[in-house]
Amino acid sequence: MILNLTPHPIRLYDGAREDGSDDLEPHLREVIEPETVPARLATIELGGSSFPELIEFGHATGLPAKRDGYQYIVSLVVALALCDRRSDLLVPYREVRNATGTVIGCRSLAQPV
Repeated sequence: MILNLTPHPIRLYDGAREDGSDDLEPHLREVIEPETVPARLATIELGGSSFPELIEFGHATGLPAKRDGYQYIVSLVVALALCDRRSDLLVPYREVRNATGTVIGCRSLAQPV
């Protein structure tokens, strides 16, 4: 089972989907709706009003413990922070973009290693 722990629906398209269309339907395989609580990394602000701001990323919140048979779609920043400890995290991969270049989905899911 794959659960979506991002705040957005994940539209998964087949490989034939081309970029540049605002129509969400062509070649759409599946929409994975988000769970109630997204996984995020805690942040700690280290500096005052410096530019750029200094931020330390901490532990993940909203991420359940590993469970047999479950994989979790998370943001790339969460997956990269935990890829040495979690083999159950997936990220959207091979993004699909609309006519203005906005990401509207992906063609695949990937496991960062």
